[in-house]
Amino acid sequence: MWATLALAAVLQPVPAQGAKLSITNVRNTYGILGQERKGNEFLPGDIYVVSFDIEGLQVKDGGEIEYSMSMELKDGKGKSQFKKEPQDLKAFNALGGNKLPAFAITDIGLDTPPGEYTVTVNVTDRAAKDKPTANLERKFTVAPKKFAIVGLMLTNEAHNMPMPPVGVVGETLRINYLAVGFELTKDKQQPNLSLEMRVLDDAGKPTFAKPIADTVTTADDQDTKRYPVSYLVPLNRKGTYTVVLKVTDNIAKKTVEEKVSITVYEQK
Repeated sequence: MWATLALAAVLQPVPAQGAKLSITNVRNTYGILGQERKGNEFLPGDIYVVSFDIEGLQVKDGGEIEYSMSMELKDGKGKSQFKKEPQDLKAFNALGGNKLPAFAITDIGLDTPPGEYTVTVNVTDRAAKDKPTANLERKFTVAPKKFAIVGLMLTNEAHNMPMPPVGVVGETLRINYLAVGFELTKDKQQPNLSLEMRVLDDAGKPTFAKPIADTVTTADDQDTKRYPVSYLVPLNRKGTYTVVLKVTDNIAKKTVEEKVSITVYEQK
């Protein structure tokens, strides 16, 4: 049901003697490095990401940070759904300071039952003499299945690595998402989806006359419950843009929409 992809997180720390851990800039995000995601409700097939900064970890003279982390996910009845034992980790603060960007990410399976879930993460500063430990307990809700766009994430073109919604002229980013909850044809058990992407400038005007559009009538026979979509967006001029993503289920006659904002700067 659950597949945890990565973790690096701490929230609401308990200060210990000789060390003071603190957390700032806490927010849910659309994928790793993504823009802030309002609300705390998610759908089966979605990705749950909580991002924040850890401050107060001991930093060695060479910029190295040593810490350990563990993670557990429980359902509303307190039953463990996933557990990762403490792992010794290292980070390198090349630019100085004692702030470490962090996140915890969990892939919500398509068969996940609706209800409330709790993520608990513990972190220990291994470099500090008294080994202070801090923890988080963060709740989120999984809603019943429905037709939706989920798993929205920005990546780069070459290696599909996470990107923030900020770039410079000359880069190319990739917008990725999953369409889930659509109906299938009765005869061939295949979807019938219309896909659209339109880009608006900071005045709300479309950057091109017609949206990029496609129709999907065939999906992977091994996985007809979700359809992955990816668009390449070359960043050819500076500005702030809104990308409007739209999917229509032509069988159920339903349409869903998501938006993502992108800011592009010129290199100087």
